[in-house]
Amino acid sequence: MKADLTQLAAIKRAIKGSEVVYITIGFPYKTKVLEHEWPTFIQYAIEACSEEKAKMVFYDNIYMYDPNQLDGMTEETPINLPSRKGKVRTEVAQLIMNAIGTGKIEALIARSADFYGPSIQNTSMLTEMVFKPLSQGKKANWLASADFKHSFTYTPDAGRATALLGNTSDAYNQVWHLPAAKNPLTDKEWIEAIGNEMGKPAKIQLATPFIVKAMGLFVPVMREMPEMMYQYDRNYDFNSDKFMKRFDFEVTPYHKGIKEVISTDYQL
Repeated sequence: MKADLTQLAAIKRAIKGSEVVYITIGFPYKTKVLEHEWPTFIQYAIEACSEEKAKMVFYDNIYMYDPNQLDGMTEETPINLPSRKGKVRTEVAQLIMNAIGTGKIEALIARSADFYGPSIQNTSMLTEMVFKPLSQGKKANWLASADFKHSFTYTPDAGRATALLGNTSDAYNQVWHLPAAKNPLTDKEWIEAIGNEMGKPAKIQLATPFIVKAMGLFVPVMREMPEMMYQYDRNYDFNSDKFMKRFDFEVTPYHKGIKEVISTDYQL
């Protein structure tokens, strides 16, 4: 059903009768919108889940983690607010954990790395900056540097894993990292692997912080990127050992995920 997520009554109608509520929504990627909408929405969702006695599964990202601790991120990685977007994510996570602590709801937080997968548009950096331009014979675009490792979660894996957590009673009241394949490729290796699978030249065009700011004059979403550039100038290695030790789960290897994206989305 459609619902205005800024309205408590609409959220209550959407949640009514649910046993488990999966929060996988996204608001427009504008800092001011995120700062205004996310905390209010989460407070409303907590209230609605509490009334329905429904469990909450919150699909999260890693924006709140210390920028100097991204190489081997775990659920215990220190919180350090590197950006306004990170501050929003921290506030939202704390609202959920506080509600858990007071016994208001049962909930869990499922955190994902950056993601890629078939049939996703305008939401994945890898899709918009690599798959699409390479498929058109253009250069891949990337931010800051292409020499660092970068984990990506495959969206079908993320969906299965999130549902698995939501249906596991002892998974609640804690944070989980959703599964991502080990030994992540460097950004350059990602681009080369995608280009090779497409049979296209894997040329790269890097955007420096100055260029990103300049692009923001013409491309609105790029105005939001300067404060997030730190995620591309260092290793971004996402550890999901906690999940893998708890569940019998087969993670999609990167080469297989790349093949599936190309076969699904691109007629080459």
